[in-house]
Amino acid sequence: MKPVRQAFFVSDRTGITAESMGGALLNQFDEVEFKRATYPFVDTEEKARETVAMINEVAAHTDHRPLVFSSIVDENIRQIIKTSEGLHLSFYDAFIGTLENELGISANHSIGRTHGIHDPVKYDARMEAINFSLNHDDGISDRELKKADVILMGVSRSGKTPTCLYLALQYGIRAANYPLIPEDLQTTELPRMLKPFQHKLYGLTIEPERLHYIRSERRPDSQYASEGNCRTEVGKAEMMFRQHAIPYTNTTHKSIEELAASIMLAAKLQRRF
Repeated sequence: MKPVRQAFFVSDRTGITAESMGGALLNQFDEVEFKRATYPFVDTEEKARETVAMINEVAAHTDHRPLVFSSIVDENIRQIIKTSEGLHLSFYDAFIGTLENELGISANHSIGRTHGIHDPVKYDARMEAINFSLNHDDGISDRELKKADVILMGVSRSGKTPTCLYLALQYGIRAANYPLIPEDLQTTELPRMLKPFQHKLYGLTIEPERLHYIRSERRPDSQYASEGNCRTEVGKAEMMFRQHAIPYTNTTHKSIEELAASIMLAAKLQRRF
């Protein structure tokens, strides 16, 4: 049995920063099981004291003190969180002072700079990219496809839609996607809709065994999900990619974050915010 430790992510905003940075650290310790809890919008001293009480309640009933990762800007609120019975790890304490010394200026200590709407122009670009990806999901339409930054293509259930949405949400990339259906795979020629945009194409492939498992969850015991059909479709799709020199990535063992980052690099895309 792995030892269990409690981990709290405390933030004055959404908690995304504390979860991301704290999670990245905890993921380096495979031999420990972490029970995680997030407390967002701890932006008053009253909420901070309530959070400390909850942390202390957990600490009183566990053998080891909880781990507390915080991304709280306000010094007074941060000091209250520090009074808890947990090991307090503040990302602002760790880095802000060092940066202030290096830059020779004081930080503005403004809340919500990372995930708030402090720049409406950039936020609107992000929303526009998400709407674009939704409107160009699964080859729905070729209208304004020329505005796409990248067009992902691959067989059904190879990861196109979630990757497109992540590219839009995280990077502001206008990402469309096109599913290669059996009719498309009868030839190695590019589908008619995609031919004018070959320079924007990026392929996604997947191991047939993994594709068989995913499709079986959706349509068990179907020809669509059979391992033989999955193997045939993947093979033909990869043949098409190679014939037209379309770069492609195997999604089987990549997280959506890794996929998006590798596509950004390979396609030489630039984030919009």
